[in-house]
Amino acid sequence: MVNRVVCVVLLALLAAIHAQLWLGNGSMAYVHELQGQIKDQYAANALEKSENDRLQSEVNDLKDGLSTVEEKARYELGMVKPNEIYIQISKR
Repeated sequence: MVNRVVCVVLLALLAAIHAQLWLGNGSMAYVHELQGQIKDQYAANALEKSENDRLQSEVNDLKDGLSTVEEKARYELGMVKPNEIYIQISKR
């Protein structure tokens, strides 16, 4: 009789452990989902890092040289130098 009680208790503990492994908060499916989220976050971080690197390069260009400032002023603001004629040609 004691052997059966011990066996039942051990089986109940084994079932509880397996239930946690397959259904609980730390289950295999939950861990797999978290790994997918981590992979997605790494990809998003890589995109943001490349954008940050591009912006940092642009900031360094603006700090170091006037040619970049002049280029931005010409193309984005339409500025021209004194005694310079601006001609716009549109293609159809």
